[in-house]
This record gives sequence, C-alpha cells and structure tokens, in this order.
Amino acid sequence: MSSIRPSTEIPLPSPPTSPSGSQAPLPRADGFATRAIHGWGEPDDLTGSILTPIVQAATYRQRVPGGPQAHTYSRASNPTVDALERCLGGLESAEPAVAFASGLAATHALALATLAAGDHAIVGATSYGGTLRLFRETLAPLGIRATFVDATELRAVAAAFEPRTRLVLVETPANPTLELCDIAAIARVATAARVRFAVDNTFLTPTFQRPLDLGADVTLTSTTKWIDGHNATIGGSLVTRDAEFRNRLAYLRTCVGSIQSPVQAWLTLQGVKTLPLRMERHSAVAQRIASRLEGHPALRSTRYPGLASFPQRALASRQHVGAIGEGHGGIIALDLAGGRAAAVRLARSLRIVTLAESLGSVESLLTHPATMTHASVPEGHRVACGIGPGLVRLSVGLESDVDLLDDLLRGLDGLASRSLVDEEEVARAN
Repeated sequence: MSSIRPSTEIPLPSPPTSPSGSQAPLPRADGFATRAIHGWGEPDDLTGSILTPIVQAATYRQRVPGGPQAHTYSRASNPTVDALERCLGGLESAEPAVAFASGLAATHALALATLAAGDHAIVGATSYGGTLRLFRETLAPLGIRATFVDATELRAVAAAFEPRTRLVLVETPANPTLELCDIAAIARVATAARVRFAVDNTFLTPTFQRPLDLGADVTLTSTTKWIDGHNATIGGSLVTRDAEFRNRLAYLRTCVGSIQSPVQAWLTLQGVKTLPLRMERHSAVAQRIASRLEGHPALRSTRYPGLASFPQRALASRQHVGAIGEGHGGIIALDLAGGRAAAVRLARSLRIVTLAESLGSVESLLTHPATMTHASVPEGHRVACGIGPGLVRLSVGLESDVDLLDDLLRGLDGLASRSLVDEEEVARAN
C-alpha cells in the first residue's frame, strides 16, 4: 500500500457547525430515498434554507492560529462539497465520499493512493476508455504496471495476481458492452491476497448495485452520469467504509488540488434527490425498449442485462439488487449489422436521441464507442473486448417511451431496408 498519510497541518472535512460552533445534528435517514433528499444534513442554521448553501469561498476566518477548524482553504475542503460527500457516503452506508472534479480525477486518486513505482494493478479490459488510457499512458511511465484481463472470467483475474499487485479495478456492467463481473467472487480472491478491490459502479449507482455489500473495498462513480442526471456537471467520487483509507484519499486530493467545485457539488446534490425515481424510470423504459428492439433485422445483437437472452442473466438478477430492488439501469448496447456505416446513418436519422459523449442524463444519448469514448484504445484491444465498428451505446433518457421507440424503430427500419456494407471492410478488401 502507499505510504501517504494525512497531515495534521491540513484539516480533513468535518460535519457542518452551527453558529455556536457545535456540530449540527444529521437527520435520521434510514430509507434510500430519504437519504438521497436529506442525507446532506440539517437546514442551514443561519438562514433556515432547506437547500444546502453554495459556499463559494476560497478561504475561511481562523480564530486561533493552528487551532481546530472545520475549513481553512477550499482546496482541502468546502462546506458545500462536504454536504455532497455526506449524502453520497450515506447512500452506501459508508464513510462520507471523497468528491473529485471528474470521474477520471477520482480514478487517478485511487491509483495514487494505492500504487507506487514497481506496483501492479489488475484492471478489467472492458472499461471506460479514459480509465484504460490513464493506466497505459499516464501511470505506466511512472513505473506502475497494469494487466488488463477479461474480468468476467474469475480464473483470468486470479491468474493475474503478482507479488506486487496492490489494486484490482473492474467496471460492471462494463462500458460499453455491459459484460458483468462477479463482484462477490472477485472480492473473495482479492481479500485472500490482501489486495484492495475497487468497483466502478457508474452504470448502476447504489440504486441497483451495492459493491461494498458484496465485498468490494471502494466504489468509484462518475457523478457526471446518473448521479447528477442532467448533463449539468462534471464530477467523480470514491466511497469506502475504511476510515483510514478515506482520509488518505482526502489528503491526496488536497495535495494535487482535484476537489470538486462548490457549484458543481450543489448541482449534483439537487440531482441526487431524484436519483431513485429517475433510475427506476430509466431502467423500466430501457427494459421495454430492449425487449422491443431485440431481433430487429438491422441488429446483430441487443444487449441488456434484463433480457432473458443476456448471457449473464443469472448473475445480473443476483447482483443488480440495490436499494430499491432489482434493476439493470438505462444502458443498452446495440450491434448494428451494417457496421460503422450503419452507425453513421442511424445517428443522422434520429430526431429525439442525440449523438453525444456521456450517458445517464434525462436526455437520451447515442454513442459510437469505437470513434468516440474508446477511440484512444488500441484497435486490437477494442476488437478483443467486443467493441466493433457497428457497436452503439444507447443511454435511455426520460422522454416518452413511445416517442423513443418510434424514433429508434424509424432509424433501424431505414437501415434494414437498405443493403449496407461496412465501410472498413470495403477499405480492407480494396
């Protein structure tokens, strides 16, 4: 493990204080929906505001030099960011989260808090392209090695352990193929090896998947996605039940200056309040759309964990049970029979669904991973992971499901009525 430890010179985030200096009590928050709305704390003592205030401040008055202080400088901590951290941690029955300026900033902090030169990480081969790039291009030159494995195969994960392995990081469901990793099984292997195990839970959030309950040490989330839910912020978080490791992450964030801004944190807090309702709706509509699109002649395959045809359906039913019951999220992976040419034509034909990076918002978004989110991943790696030229990722929004189906079916029916040949295959043939 890394030798980084918190410094007594830089205070760690604390609960809010009342004007008298005493800690404000937190409300009882047993239910998930209650935690989502009230988990940040009490209404503001000064104004009575039921929304946590945006404290847009760089520095704070100190009454005694070097004395106890909740906040000293907003690179280390901020009251608005603290409120978001208490809320996100509470959703997972854990320590307050550590909030970062982006999901990749959180991934970077996890790596730096766990790995040093000469150390080794095991990373799921099918993960967000930025995660793969971070380990390949940023951490590798620092002497941190990574083995990218098919994390759906427990044997492959177990076989990748080395004497200097310090971290296992998987994303499940995987981006963008939706392949699943057995969190509980990998946790048993990592625990036996005394290696920290982190799960990127961006696709499902604790609404539908609780990695810490399944044995993971850390959950990583891009709060940009479903947590915010409105395409309004960039952010990331790490959540753990290990108080010492949580402090290490907060201290490292102070050292590198990657804390989330107060305004971004405030906006994210507003998104969290509707998280259970939104995720339930996203999941229900995605289930209906996937069922309707399955078997369409323009598609080689339709992948969604809620479908009976999904290869890991049993694991999905066992693992995708979160705070409000079973659900499989709002992402559908569609493999178009016409390859990249079909992806281009589909994107151009859609009227409601928007071609864009990212996912998890109230707007439905279509992404072509091979040329967008995973363009920086070597082609051989992409192909081995099933990210072919015809794969598109659909993030189902909150529009009318009838309208969404009409939009998608019109686009797919148009593809099916034409004879499409993959442009890349033509180029290779010539």
